[in-house]
Amino acid sequence: MSAPPTPAPGQQGPEAPHNIAAAIAAVSERAQVLVREEIELAKVEVTEKATKLIKGAVVGIAAGIFIAMALIFALVGCAWLLYYYLPGNSYTYFWGFFAMAVILLLLGALAGLLAAKAVKKGAPPMPTMAIDEAQKIKQTVSNGSAAAPGPPMPTPGGVGGGSGVGG
Repeated sequence: MSAPPTPAPGQQGPEAPHNIAAAIAAVSERAQVLVREEIELAKVEVTEKATKLIKGAVVGIAAGIFIAMALIFALVGCAWLLYYYLPGNSYTYFWGFFAMAVILLLLGALAGLLAAKAVKKGAPPMPTMAIDEAQKIKQTVSNGSAAAPGPPMPTPGGVGGGSGVGG
């Protein structure tokens, strides 16, 4: 028996279509893994930013309640002040109401600042890290198809340099 003929340098051997199909399948599988990881990263980012927005909204509501209560105390204090200046009365109850209004205004201002900071951190809830990773992948793939082969692709499951989901 004779050995199978070796193909000429410009020709493909009988195993070449199988290798190409396997390579295409591997590239397709790795691309699917990358897309899944990018989607997971986007979900995590949006969830994190939405949580910050919700916390900011809750603190903002608390600030609004403090300011509303301060207004109520200020109005009640004004009422007591008016009562104090009416003829025939020497009580000074209104100072307590005004002091409470000042305390609530300070708490409201502090809560408002915290709410503004939290909302600025969370807005807009865009997955910027996932978008950056997708652009890097797109650039790598487009450069890799026109130029020499680049670094090895990550293995499925995120081992070997995936997008960094969860880490």
